[in-house]
Amino acid sequence: MKNELEKVMQNRDMTVNEMNMLANSIIQGELSEVQIAAFLVALKMKGESSSELTGLAKALQRAAVTIPTQFTDAMDNCGTGGDRSFSFNISTTAAFVLAAGGVHMAKHGNRSITSKSGSADVLEALGINLYLSPEKLAAVFDKIGLVFLFAQNLHPAMKYFTPVRRQLEIPTIMNLTGPLINPVPLETQLLGTSRPDLLQTTAEVLKGLGRKRAIVITGQNNVDEATLFGVNHYALLENGDISLHEFTAADLGMEEVTLNDIRGGEAPENAKILENVLKNSASPYLETTVLNAGLGFYAAGKVSTIKEGISLARDVIANGAALEKLRALQKEQVGE
Repeated sequence: MKNELEKVMQNRDMTVNEMNMLANSIIQGELSEVQIAAFLVALKMKGESSSELTGLAKALQRAAVTIPTQFTDAMDNCGTGGDRSFSFNISTTAAFVLAAGGVHMAKHGNRSITSKSGSADVLEALGINLYLSPEKLAAVFDKIGLVFLFAQNLHPAMKYFTPVRRQLEIPTIMNLTGPLINPVPLETQLLGTSRPDLLQTTAEVLKGLGRKRAIVITGQNNVDEATLFGVNHYALLENGDISLHEFTAADLGMEEVTLNDIRGGEAPENAKILENVLKNSASPYLETTVLNAGLGFYAAGKVSTIKEGISLARDVIANGAALEKLRALQKEQVGE
């Protein structure tokens, strides 16, 4: 630990193997919380490299619980969190829209750490059981093409990191790593990040982890979702190449909304917002969901442009298919 920490403090990047070894030491309970905290803070101050992210992600994914699903084309739209925007649960809401549009969604998420309501919190408020066995989760996924994977229940190695993260109360490499370690092998991904400086880096990690196609997005004010205010920046991984792009609401023919317009609250409030969006109730929440689901359809390769994705998102909400996915999950992902 001492050599690795000194290396990071000297502003030098760790290799994939070095990070693997250190992560394994943490997972095996060999480091104290103080040592883990020092390491996370030092990495944040230096700036996390693609090799460090890749090494940590591979170690944590190896330690994850296996979900025996039949699908080989799964997608996730989990974000990093840590943007302190206190918006409603955008990616969670969009996951139902994406599933309704034919994307096999292995939605990965956790309880809130830096926001009022994480994906696990809002789905629990909607009656979703977070603690099903891996076999039951696979059965749900295979039946309806959508499942929620509670990170805390599927990544036992995280128990060494979680107390430290809660006490630090700042985003760390763990926020960046969370969306990379879905226990289901992913083919495509939409990953929101609060770190625009890591768009290219994160896309490189996704490439190294085997994604066939992916988008890494940062909205205005470092929001880890696409926004209908300001400029959105994203990296597109396509055919092994990574390219950088940007867009605004006006570019897509959509009206602007402010961050205040999409503020959320505690889990019960966000659950009501989610349901109202899937019921096609006109609001800034609906428009923001449509944008992010449309971007997700584009990331998945279901459409050839973001505008086409937005149109598809509107259709599956308007015809009730997205709400049906919520009802199906409420029916299937329940107590055993």
